[in-house]
Amino acid sequence: MLSHELECDAETLAPALPDTLIGEAIALLKDAGRAGLKLATAESCTGGLLSSLLTDVEGTSHVFDRGFVTYSKRSKCDLLGVPAGMIRWHGDVSEEVARAMAWGALQRSDATVAFAITGFTGKAGPTQEAGLVHMACVTEGGYCDHQLYRFGDIGRGATRVAALQAAIHHLRVAVRHPDLPSKSHPARTV
Repeated sequence: MLSHELECDAETLAPALPDTLIGEAIALLKDAGRAGLKLATAESCTGGLLSSLLTDVEGTSHVFDRGFVTYSKRSKCDLLGVPAGMIRWHGDVSEEVARAMAWGALQRSDATVAFAITGFTGKAGPTQEAGLVHMACVTEGGYCDHQLYRFGDIGRGATRVAALQAAIHHLRVAVRHPDLPSKSHPARTV
């Protein structure tokens, strides 16, 4: 049963985010509640903004279990169990690490759906692409989806908001169809 509070607007981040994003987040929470699913997040470049957005709506603890903010390489290993060798081999901004982060969040929570984000929100090193963001979503049912976005050098704040919009979209797909087959998509340039 959905609590009355899910009918309310998000409060804390509302002034800084587009109304459509807040509406989509509320719809995601309602969809997850109706399906009896519980969410967890593992965030790097968004620094917990997705978790914050999902907890800005009162009465969502039956839908949102927890969020992991794993900004450093070590925290990805310590909190999510991402193998250090994987990070050394592929880099902490990679498809492999995004998937491992999502699986780690699923395994270290009571969630049935976990979502991970890792990327470069601003100017990165000489071989790193600003606005490159990997996202992965996994479910208890075995669904595992990876998305690569190339938002471009649009700035840290704009990249984070764009990443939140993409994350909410992908989470809504997973919540509506938690038993979809696993897949990976080509990079999207936004």
